[in-house]
Amino acid sequence: MGLRILAAAAVLAWGGGALVAQPPPARFVQEDVRIPAHAGRTTLAITILRPRGAGPFGAVILNHGVPLTAHARSFESPTLLLHTAAEFAQRGYAVLMPMRRGFGATGGAFAEDPGSCADADYRRGERAAAADVLAAYRFARRLPYVDPSHVILAGQSAGGVAALYAAAQAPEGLVAVLAFAAGRGADPAQPGVPCAGSRLAEVFEELGRAVQAPVLLYYAENDLFFGPAASRAWFARFKAGGARAEYVLQPPFGANGHYVFTEAAGAALWLPAVERFLERHAIPFAPQPRAAPASQA
Repeated sequence: MGLRILAAAAVLAWGGGALVAQPPPARFVQEDVRIPAHAGRTTLAITILRPRGAGPFGAVILNHGVPLTAHARSFESPTLLLHTAAEFAQRGYAVLMPMRRGFGATGGAFAEDPGSCADADYRRGERAAAADVLAAYRFARRLPYVDPSHVILAGQSAGGVAALYAAAQAPEGLVAVLAFAAGRGADPAQPGVPCAGSRLAEVFEELGRAVQAPVLLYYAENDLFFGPAASRAWFARFKAGGARAEYVLQPPFGANGHYVFTEAAGAALWLPAVERFLERHAIPFAPQPRAAPASQA
């Protein structure tokens, strides 16, 4: 059997203790829900982190990556992204973190496997991932505290590509896409060189023709799964399709820059880039004022 193509995700660093998330601040509300999807044939587990209050808040659909093994996929959890979600929540966004089919609490069959390096079908994997992402997207827009005209699709690694593929369906209310270390085909045997990267480049160009919202593609120089040569090539093909997109290649981060978005220490690096990007597109992203403490009697 050829090398299976599975994108990297934060679970790889989880075992080392680098991604232990702190509990969200008390001023946020955390909820776990399960929603029907795919005409009732399955359900998806979603964790929501949102500011307290009635809103309306913008929404961020925050999408996880794909660990390298089935065992690791079974342990995928929104906990790995809670500190990241808190950065959005404190800027006035309700953050929905769906578990796609074959992951964590959602369980079921893994729907995103593109096959072997020799015959990679990235479109098939992305269609399946985007279907789950869009189910969460539609659910978010119906929530009473969400402004349905102000939704951001975001994701890390394979979750970044899934966000782009979902954005290509032109969902109503989408204002921006934030894709961090976006890619598929991580090959640990070849650091920085993805498997069948040219095939994924074709998908990026197709997405560039379809995605209408502004897009930020953010990578680190020392990404050991999707190195600068690959990410630059993908961005060039994406732009060639006509997309309104920006590319950031930040200096090396930690032992593997692939995790700049999922490690708490990375926020100091990616947040300013996101703030500048959203400001250029007149999308609100300012930290929300803290409520004044109750007066003592």
